[in-house]
Amino acid sequence: MRIEDYALVGDTQTAALVGRNGSIDWLCLPRFDSPALFAALVGTGEHGFWRLAPVGASAVRRRYRPGTLVLETDHETPDGVVRVVDCMPIRGAAPDVVRVVEGISGRVRVGMELVIRFDYGSSVPWVRRVDGALLAVAGPDAVELRTPVETHGEGRTTVAQFDVEAGERLPFVLTWHPSHEAPPPAVDAVDAVGATTCWWERWSGRCETAGAYRDLVQRSLITLKALTHAPTGGIVAAATTSLPEDLGGSRNWDYRYCWLRDATFSLYAMLLGGYEAEAVAWRDWLLRAAAGAPEQLQIMYGPAGERRLPETELEWLPGYEGSRPVRIGNAASRQFQLDVYGEVMDCLHQARRAGVHPDPFSWDLQRVLMEFLEGHWRDPDEGIWEVRGPKRHFTHSKVMAWVAADRAVKAVERFGLEGPADRWRRLRDDIRDDVLAHGFDARRKSFTQSYGRPELDASLLLLPLVGFLDARDPRMVATVEAIERELAVDGLIRRYAGRALGEVDGLPGEEGAFLPCSFWLADNYVLQGRVGEGRALFERLAGLANDVGLLAEEYDITAGRLVGNFPQAFTHVALVNTAHNLGRARGPALTRGVEEE
Repeated sequence: MRIEDYALVGDTQTAALVGRNGSIDWLCLPRFDSPALFAALVGTGEHGFWRLAPVGASAVRRRYRPGTLVLETDHETPDGVVRVVDCMPIRGAAPDVVRVVEGISGRVRVGMELVIRFDYGSSVPWVRRVDGALLAVAGPDAVELRTPVETHGEGRTTVAQFDVEAGERLPFVLTWHPSHEAPPPAVDAVDAVGATTCWWERWSGRCETAGAYRDLVQRSLITLKALTHAPTGGIVAAATTSLPEDLGGSRNWDYRYCWLRDATFSLYAMLLGGYEAEAVAWRDWLLRAAAGAPEQLQIMYGPAGERRLPETELEWLPGYEGSRPVRIGNAASRQFQLDVYGEVMDCLHQARRAGVHPDPFSWDLQRVLMEFLEGHWRDPDEGIWEVRGPKRHFTHSKVMAWVAADRAVKAVERFGLEGPADRWRRLRDDIRDDVLAHGFDARRKSFTQSYGRPELDASLLLLPLVGFLDARDPRMVATVEAIERELAVDGLIRRYAGRALGEVDGLPGEEGAFLPCSFWLADNYVLQGRVGEGRALFERLAGLANDVGLLAEEYDITAGRLVGNFPQAFTHVALVNTAHNLGRARGPALTRGVEEE
């Protein structure tokens, strides 16, 4: 199926993708970054899936229950209508996937196919019946299926067919546990659906966003909550690995980790939505992850702050629509990216500005980061897009080094924290002069991707958003115009293009329009006073979401499809922030780089 044909259910520790055809084709247990139990999304049916749907063709309508992550899928058949309700209860003793088949009208024949394959489809389990449940075991993993429906084995697949009449409810519960432990207590499926619905309704009911875009913002915030690893507060970039940026190509990466580059915008999104507890948990995760020697700061970490994320290719998986290789782990975690120092400094600064409960050790960490930055801001790096080509002096990276110095100065000036403010002011001025001298191409009359080269980069749209340069400055206006002219495809923005695509990032193939960058263009429109254009672009971007409000990382304009890992936290963060930029005077585009008088 297309990427947009999937919906998300999750328990704030892991998540599953459920297709319109009733098949769960992706699920990692017990965490987001654990090996997949169902990997058909990047493989075939032989690599694991769980389908529950009418036998034969049906028309499908689906939706989330309002304010929740409980999915309802209605299948209309010639014989009647049946509904499948999918959810993952908020984690108790173990992770559960709950599915309830409800008869709405008539009498419908329903089929179930369950293919359990541990370790990304590579491990066929030993399956047997124990105490009325179907138990599948392989190595460290075990799952139990509990249902009153009679099932049987066909080959290496568990199947069932049964009739559902109007008013009937038939439950299915799949529970994971370590194979060396006893199974957890059985879950009542109907009660679990009700409790999960109430939990999400209470959570989403705290959303403080008002105005025309409230529903869009609320759905994006629910998605961000679903991508949060609740025990630690870390927010993973996406629930998936290796969904391609280029259909059939090799631009396939594992996004089940937490990126520091998302830190400040994520903090804003949660605070603007009224979720201070989540913002504090994210801030605290950031402090734990960044702790240690400053030269060892990584661009990403595991959900609990793990540092070792070795990249491996799973050669037995053919990839989504033949997009190979399928990768787990991410080698970019070992890259040097200068911009993350600015992100950490800015996130902690914005938390103080917002009155988030202070952490007594955060300033100590920031001072250590500044000491490192003072000696290394002139070093080339791999940049915000984690290029796998040569290191360069990326303009955005230098600007984020300026952000670090700027926030350090303001911490002293505004909050009375102790530090060498005069030295940091000189550093801030030196970095700014360097960027204006080498990151701006006078011939092109625009900023460029890296020093001494003519290519453009959509990350330049962040310069006004972080306070480096006023959006109405002629140099920034000209840069926006150049990006519109050279990086826009049908009005949506690519990260970079042309010669830069392969030469800079060291990868073959193309990629789609990058949706967060397109939201940043809308933010620039707002800052330039072009609010009508910003609103039109925002509404077009929001319209690319699938039928249940989810967005991927990119959009393939030629194919008219979402591409990249899904759903993408960075895209939903950008949607939330741009909605606030359009709807109120204190959105992040207007406040992030500006101190109140």
